[in-house]
Amino acid sequence: MLTLKVEKRDPKASLSAIRKAGKMPAVFYGKKEASTPIMLSYAIFEKTLKEAGESTILHLEGDGIDVDVLIHEVDLNSVTDKPRHADFYAIEKGKKLEIKIPLEFIGVAPAVKDLGGILVKVMHEIEISALPKDLPQKLEVDISSLVAFDSVLTAKDIKLPEGVELKVKLEDIIASIYEPKEEVAEVAPVDLSSIEVAKKGKEAKEGEAPAEGAEPAPKKDSRS
Repeated sequence: MLTLKVEKRDPKASLSAIRKAGKMPAVFYGKKEASTPIMLSYAIFEKTLKEAGESTILHLEGDGIDVDVLIHEVDLNSVTDKPRHADFYAIEKGKKLEIKIPLEFIGVAPAVKDLGGILVKVMHEIEISALPKDLPQKLEVDISSLVAFDSVLTAKDIKLPEGVELKVKLEDIIASIYEPKEEVAEVAPVDLSSIEVAKKGKEAKEGEAPAEGAEPAPKKDSRS
């Protein structure tokens, strides 16, 4: 279990001053734990977040602090996307947790490799229930059974570690195959009647045909 060294924080202390000192403000709380403001090394927290994610149990240790927690929420800077503040949830030992765990898709789908299909990941995480000691960091999903365009993977296809239960319906789809369709270019129908009318109009102009109902002009006598 990863341990983070933390310090108690004065709620009235300047957050900007704390951050300038390389620390990150945070808080932990739980059903049996009062909300406690703390601060910890920004660099260590950022590294831990990248390596462990939000589904790993962490141990907070400091002056008067000795508690196991999960990362409940992280406030990110809207510009840099860096963490600015964290909420930790204190867990109760011996009590099952209900938490969302990331899914990792492994293997090769024949429907993608051989048929040119597209893998559609319907879920990227799934809710489970487990004791803290049995909590996995992720769940693997083997996509090698997706052999045709109508193939799907459902929650019941996930191999669960011992002590882990799903909190979703077994029939919920987690991945499927999309069959690409060739787009047929639509050709606008040609109006042949308009072409014929235009053609006749052109011939009439060149031959200077009289308008409808008019008497044809007399031909000139070539002998005169």
